[in-house]
Order: sequence, then structure tokens, then C-alpha cells
Amino acid sequence: MTARDDAGAARRPERGGERTSPRTSERSALRTLAHPLRSRILAELRVHGRATASDLARALDTHTGATSYHLRQLEAVGLVQDTATGTGRRRVWEAVAQEDVGLVTVSSGGGEEDVDEDDAHAVDWLALDYLAHFGDRARSWLTEQHAWDPVWQDVCGLQDHTVQVTAEQATALRAELLEVLERYRRVGQGNPQAKRVVVYTCALPVDRRSP
Repeated sequence: MTARDDAGAARRPERGGERTSPRTSERSALRTLAHPLRSRILAELRVHGRATASDLARALDTHTGATSYHLRQLEAVGLVQDTATGTGRRRVWEAVAQEDVGLVTVSSGGGEEDVDEDDAHAVDWLALDYLAHFGDRARSWLTEQHAWDPVWQDVCGLQDHTVQVTAEQATALRAELLEVLERYRRVGQGNPQAKRVVVYTCALPVDRRSP
């Protein structure tokens, strides 16, 4: 899962009148999100924008009671918020901006602090769910691409590029790619010809692990 640990402290939930530690609240958010419907609700809000529980129920082929319940669970850990633009049962929800969420990657293998079994299961589940969601999006594009303008057909789709790098160079490569994505995120805003495009980055070792 994409790591972010530089923001969002003000949005982290408090319990018992005391602010929880960043690590504790981040783990709470991870565990809360490790649920098939909650992960799809958050993805739907991030991709398609604000929606009511009824809107989400129709989009995800479920019922409003379920989406309402899970929206409240996501709200409790700061992943979604009520926009205060709806009334009564027509509350309008939105995903908290990704840079404000403050989720960090919890590694199940070593690190500065111990990771319990629930943490590890939550992270593993989210990684597999993320992969499944990517597969769904990729299949949708392959099915629908011929209805798009040929220019978009040429620039969208699946590619892989093999490079040979050290661990330090891979870190620098990741940072540079994120800088490029952030730059294009800014320049595309407000352009009526721009369309939202999701770009996945996934560096996977090709060589076998050394013993």
C-alpha cells in the first residue's frame, strides 16, 4: 500500500479524551479499511468524488444500510468525512484528501517496532485487495478501450520497463517518479481537455533473492 507519513495528525481520531499516537491511529485506519466493502467505498469516493450512501449502494450493488454503516466506520478513523452539504439521510460524503490521511506502511517483517498479528493480516489483506482492484480496472480498460479516442488508446494501458538498480537507486527512482506525477497532477487541474488517469507504480524484483 502506498506509504504516507507526513501529514494528517490533526485529523487522527481521539479516544478517551487523549490523542492517540500517530502509529496507533494509522494502524486503526488500516484495520478498519481491511474490509471488502469499506475498501471499495473509499475507492469509489476517491475516483468518482462525493456521494451519498444511496449513491454508493447503487454503484457497489449493495444496500444503503450497509454503506451507511461502513461510511461511519471509515469516518471514525478519518478516511472519509461528511461534507455538511446534504440533509437528513441524504448526507454527502467525500474521501479525505490522500495527503491528509497520514497512513503509513506497516511492515510485517522487522522494523523499529513490533507488528502484531492483526496488523500483519490487515496489511496483507489490503495489499491483495489493492491488487484485485487494479486487476478490475485493467480489465475494464481492455474491454472499453475501443470506444475511446485513438489518442487515448495509444497512451493508456499496460507497460513494463526493466531497469537494473541498487536499492539506493531504486529509492531515488521512486522519488523521481512521484515528483513527475505530482507535477502533472498540478498542471492538469482546471484544464477542460484533461481527464483523470490513474497511474500505478509497482517495482518488482526480477532476479532471484540471494540466499
